[in-house]
Amino acid sequence: MFDPSRADVRRFFCETWRKHREKLPSSPLEAIALDAILLHPEYHDDLASIDEALAREYPAEAGRTNPFLHLSLHLAVAEQLQIDQPSGIRAAWQRLAARCGGHDATHALIDCLAETVWRSQRDGAPPDGDAYLACVQGKVQG
Repeated sequence: MFDPSRADVRRFFCETWRKHREKLPSSPLEAIALDAILLHPEYHDDLASIDEALAREYPAEAGRTNPFLHLSLHLAVAEQLQIDQPSGIRAAWQRLAARCGGHDATHALIDCLAETVWRSQRDGAPPDGDAYLACVQGKVQG
C-alpha cells in the first residue's frame, strides 16, 4: 500500500510543477497532478520551492487552504472518477459537471471527501463510504 509522508506529498507536487516549468517529461500521475495545479494558480508560489514547502505550515485558524491537501484531494477524486469507485461516483460527477462545470463538480466531491476523511479521523474509524456517497448525492440533487 502506498502511504506517502507529508514531505513526500509536498516534494511530489513541487517536482511536478518544476518539471512543467522546465518543460520536462512527466509521469502519468504527474500529468494528472499538473491538471489540478494548473486549475489553481493561487498555489503556484507554494510549489516553487521544495525547501519552503517542507517548512511551511497551514493551520486551519490561519484561514488559508493547505494547497498540498487540496491538490491531493483533487488526485483522489480523479482516481475515483477513472475507476468509478465508489460505484456511481462518475455518473454523479457527470451530472454535477453538466450543471456547474467540471472544476466546480470536482470541488463538490472534494468537499464531501474532506468531510468524510475528517469524520473518520475524528472518530478513529474507517471512512464511511455510504456517508460520502450520500453527501455527493445531496450535491447532485441540491
